Amino acid sequence: MAEITAANVAKLRQITNAGMMDCKRALTEAQGDMDKAVELLRKKGAATAAHKAAREAREGIVVAHVAPDARTGILVEVNCETDFVARNEMFRAFAADVAATLAVNPQADLEALREDAVGRIRENLKIPRHIRLEVQGNGMVAAYIHTGSKIGVLVEVGAGKEATVATEAFKQLVRDLTLQIAAASPLAVSREQLPADRVAKEREIAAEQVKDKPPQAIAKIVEGKMEKYFQTCCLLDQGYVKQNSEISVKERIASTSKELDDTLEVRRFVRYQVGEVVNG
Repeated sequence: MAEITAANVAKLRQITNAGMMDCKRALTEAQGDMDKAVELLRKKGAATAAHKAAREAREGIVVAHVAPDARTGILVEVNCETDFVARNEMFRAFAADVAATLAVNPQADLEALREDAVGRIRENLKIPRHIRLEVQGNGMVAAYIHTGSKIGVLVEVGAGKEATVATEAFKQLVRDLTLQIAAASPLAVSREQLPADRVAKEREIAAEQVKDKPPQAIAKIVEGKMEKYFQTCCLLDQGYVKQNSEISVKERIASTSKELDDTLEVRRFVRYQVGEVVNG
């Protein structure tokens, strides 16, 4: 059994938004297992976040580099020790150099670049993760870095026709999708892309929450809860933020597809937030 520390209780509370005592009881019941404690709280209806990320105590920024032809792009998280350095132009220039270097060569050895920056900035610097997207077929890659550079998004959107990619309507759709992903933090493009075990676990949790309801009503209630879950974590099912969720993202894409007489699709996306460690 892992030790139940105040730090662990605080971390569980941050992940779930549950009360302090509920978190302590859940951790005790789960014998210190954080994931199990999250599941227990959710089954009891005490947790309000299904996939909120826990934040480690680290600073830094997210940077992106997209090639001029918009066919390749890279997203990088670069960490430092203090927020003061994270706002420093020397550190930001280093982060931009890292992104540009990786954009050209994803396998580039960054150690010499990092050591040089550590010597000048005098803080420990880390590059914990990066990802590169390259368009297959017709389409484009776009990036968005939110104000403060703590959140970054990279997305690939495909088109059926080569000419579509050059249209302003297509470019605007792609820009809007990067903003959507930054704001609404989806886990997958569609419900079909969610891991089957994750969906099964959500269904189990939903059923546990309503187990005392009349048996004939449980199935319908569970399906309703699952629909809400998909609308929260699947990009295409989310309400389109730019229009106050009056339409879905899927409907926004369909509208542009009709306007351009083409088939458009979000192929994949990545969303980074500084310091996150996604649970579950």
